Amino acid sequence: MAGQETDDFYKDAVNYWSNIPDTIDGMLGGFARLSSSDVGQSMTFLKKIIQGPGALTEPEVALDCGAGIGRVSKRLLLPVFNTVDLVEVNPKFLKTAETYLGELSSKVGNYFPVGLQSFTPESGRYNVIWNQWVLGHLTDKDLVEYFKRCKKGLKENGVIVAKENVSGGEDYDFDEVDSSYTRPKEALLKLFEEAGLKVIREEKQKHFPKDVYAVFMFALQ
Repeated sequence: MAGQETDDFYKDAVNYWSNIPDTIDGMLGGFARLSSSDVGQSMTFLKKIIQGPGALTEPEVALDCGAGIGRVSKRLLLPVFNTVDLVEVNPKFLKTAETYLGELSSKVGNYFPVGLQSFTPESGRYNVIWNQWVLGHLTDKDLVEYFKRCKKGLKENGVIVAKENVSGGEDYDFDEVDSSYTRPKEALLKLFEEAGLKVIREEKQKHFPKDVYAVFMFALQ
């Protein structure tokens, strides 16, 4: 994959996000209108993991990866978990999150201003590690190594969630604007396997426009 091993791949992404407004529309690339549908189905997916007879883990501690200003934390994770940590490469977004999260910020454990390619979760801390619309900012090699570190960051029976766009064909789509890759679904599944992860649950996001990438959610252990 062209560009995957260059330092510019990460620098260009940092530069892009440094110029993006710290708003919901900024976080979603102008698609703020999709936030409710996104969060609604994410909540249904999450509850299958943490509630009921088929629950895989407990709603104790979660990690929001590529958290931005905390949209997913505020509407999905903080209402459910006792503690949520946020990791985000842009310190400006984390600063905004402290205000945006309002009273829910009292449940935030840590704000980590670092890129995922350099982030190592605390061993055995998390029930759920939530990754959404951020994995395309990692090279294949760094993604596999990141997931291996995430595995060590899980509590017993903990779950890694990946919610990502997938390309329609067999090729990776590279976005030169934000320096990210949209991978084919099969490529994502292969990378999960290389990291020693198995797909426990899988769902396709519903009620999104037909002219945007398909979005899939994967629960991994």
